[in-house]
Amino acid sequence: MQTSIQPLQPLRYIPSFRQAVGADIPAMSRIRLSVTENVLSDPARVTPQMYLDFLDKSGRGWVAEGNGEVVAFCYADKENASIWALFVCPGHEGRGLARALLAQAVDWLFALGHERVHLSTTPGTRADRFYAAQGWLRHEPGATEVVYSLTRQA
Repeated sequence: MQTSIQPLQPLRYIPSFRQAVGADIPAMSRIRLSVTENVLSDPARVTPQMYLDFLDKSGRGWVAEGNGEVVAFCYADKENASIWALFVCPGHEGRGLARALLAQAVDWLFALGHERVHLSTTPGTRADRFYAAQGWLRHEPGATEVVYSLTRQA
């Protein structure tokens, strides 16, 4: 008897977006450690204190929620006008969460007066293709990372 594998049912929810708070850090850390690309070689390198510092001191974070659960997040670093993190929980990709979170972070950095925002990611990944598709300028990649920038439009 042959069995067939049923496709996963699409997750149904209307996402909501809000500024991140300290209570979101465990969910953000869980998401960061669950991704299959841009995996941390040493998970201890990104500590809960780093998340907290970006919330309280050097930046701001935003989360996307679905059915009351944090399913994606983005952090912006106001000191160097960069995107520190943008991650979507596996299984929640392709719903526009990353695009919406990135727009909030970039708008915030531009509102602070920065003329250019930058970030880096691993070459050849979905993230690499995502930033290019969003209109970011791709700079010559290095062996382990590619740098993108976005300039404020007049």
